[in-house]
Formats: sequence, structure tokens, C-alpha cells
Amino acid sequence: MLIKEVAKRLNTTTRTIRFYEEKGLIQPTKRENDYRTFTDEEVMRLSTILALRELGLEIKAIKQLIDGDAYSMYDYLNIQRERMFERWLEMKDMILTIDRILEQHTDDGISVEDVVALSKHLKNLKTMRKSWSDRWNFDKQAAEYDKSLKLTGYRFNVHQDYEVALEKVISTIQLKAGDTCLDIGIGTGNLSSRLLPKGIKVIGVDQSEKMLEECKRKHPEIDIRKGHFLALPILDQQVNAIVSSYALHHINDEQKLLALEEMDRVLYSNGEICIADLMFHNETHRQEVICRYRKAGNIEAVEAIEDEFYADRSLLVNWFHSHHYEVTTYSFHPFLSMIYAKKGNDIL
Repeated sequence: MLIKEVAKRLNTTTRTIRFYEEKGLIQPTKRENDYRTFTDEEVMRLSTILALRELGLEIKAIKQLIDGDAYSMYDYLNIQRERMFERWLEMKDMILTIDRILEQHTDDGISVEDVVALSKHLKNLKTMRKSWSDRWNFDKQAAEYDKSLKLTGYRFNVHQDYEVALEKVISTIQLKAGDTCLDIGIGTGNLSSRLLPKGIKVIGVDQSEKMLEECKRKHPEIDIRKGHFLALPILDQQVNAIVSSYALHHINDEQKLLALEEMDRVLYSNGEICIADLMFHNETHRQEVICRYRKAGNIEAVEAIEDEFYADRSLLVNWFHSHHYEVTTYSFHPFLSMIYAKKGNDIL
């Protein structure tokens, strides 16, 4: 098949086909007169390239993908979905902010200061969504994560009552067969995999590709998606419930509030959220606990607390109340709590 025939069949241009040839993505046979001929296999390869470009993948990534040098097609599309959602959320932030300004001002009432404030607000949101970094290297932890859970034998055991907390979440969340549950920071799937026998669909989001690989290996039924608290790769109002365990303490307080907004965005109007995580009742309680550890000479505990972002539970509860959720809390021990929040009037 000649290049003009291929271009017509694939609804593209000969110039585009030559561009991909220059980049080394395709290698059609050249005749003596310099005409290019394409086999059916080469046409299929070109069709794949065009489809991947429409999805936004870069040339380098496509070459690695179709040559089999790196990720699988599934992996690449998962990564691309994450990027597309981040861009979509940026656009959504811009539209909502502009709407807010237009609602608050008349035609002649919008000043330069208003536009500058808009710019700063949007820049802050964009920076916050992109500012988180994995300084704990969860990719490296993934393979041995389940074995490394320190359940006993340590002066400060961050996973004290780990199994109790997971079971409490599962018994608290009110889902039925056919419902969809989102698990944010799913890790290797220790929490939400317990919902699978009940016929509940689970979407697992994590920023660590290796954690997702391990989760998929253990629980192939789970729909794994690369993403994070601040940019969930899910459209608006798509899930019945959200769960999270031992993950929220990896983002700071300002990011936690944005994370709650993201959860609210993807949750059905009558949905529920259940979070089991490292947190203190409030700032006073945090200082009291740290003071006790210092007096006891348990510097390991103090350093562990200060290395991460244990939540102020009152801050999260106040957010839920202000957004019309009914809330109950449960304390497992001084630095581990569960928050259950439900939209509507029904509560445990």
C-alpha cells in the first residue's frame, strides 16, 4: 500500500506519516523511485501511533511502548489518564474562579486587583496540586510492604491496631453489592480488598506505580489508577463511598482540605467517607502526647510524629460539618482515629 492510500485509509496526511518515519516510529519499505510501501502490519502500527497521539502521549513514550522497551499499554494509559485529569482540574479551577468573580461584580466593577487576585489564587491551587513529593519512596517499599508492617515489638509502633482499624472501616462503611468504593492511597490493597467478596467494585488510587503493581498482582479485580489525593483520576460524582487508611498523614493540613474537596467532588450526593489514619484530636492533644513521649525519653516516637503530617482531627471534622456532612469519630489509641462522614441525614 502506498503512502497516499495509507493516509486516506487512516484519515491523516502524508506529511504526518513522514514525520513519524523521521522519528523512527515506522520504517516503510522504499522502492528504487523512493516510493514508500506499507504492509498491513505497518498500517496497524501507524494506526496505533495515531491513536496514542490523540490520547496525548509523547513521541518518546510511544516509541518505547510500541517497541516494548518500557511500560505496557495499560501502564502508559494509566499514567496518561493521571496527567489528563490534572490538566482538567486546572481548567476547572480556572472556570470556577472566573465564575465567582463574574457573579460578584458588575460589568464595570472588575478591577486589575481582582484579576491579580484571581491569578494568585489559581497559581496557589496549581502549585498545591503539584507540590507533593514522595520523600518516603513508596516504590522501593512496595515489594516488602506487607511484611514490613511493624505490629509489635517497637517502642513506638505506628501500625498499632492496624488490623483493628481496617476492620472497623469495613464494618462502618454502608455499601451493598454493585456499589463502587474508591480507596485513596490503596497501597497493596489491604483495606478495600475486604470489600470484594461483598460484590463491591473497588477503584484503587495511588501515586506509587510499584504499589499499584503489587496491588494488581494480589487483587486483579481492583481497578487501579495512578493518581493522588489532590488530583483524583475520576470524574465528578462517580463513587458511592471513599475509604482511606494510613495515607492522609503524608500530606500537610492545607493539602488535606484540598483532598477533602476532591473527595467531595467524586462522591455521589448521598455518599460516605471513612478515613482511618494517624491523627490527634486537636493541636492541644498533639502537644500533650508529644510532651508525654519526651518525658518518657521516647525520642523515636517524637521523631516519627514530626517526620509526617499527623492530622488535626478537629480540622477535618469542622470541614465536613461546614459542607453538610454528618460525622462520627472513633479513637483506637492516642494517635490513631477514624472519621466517618456521610452526606444526608442517615448516620450510624
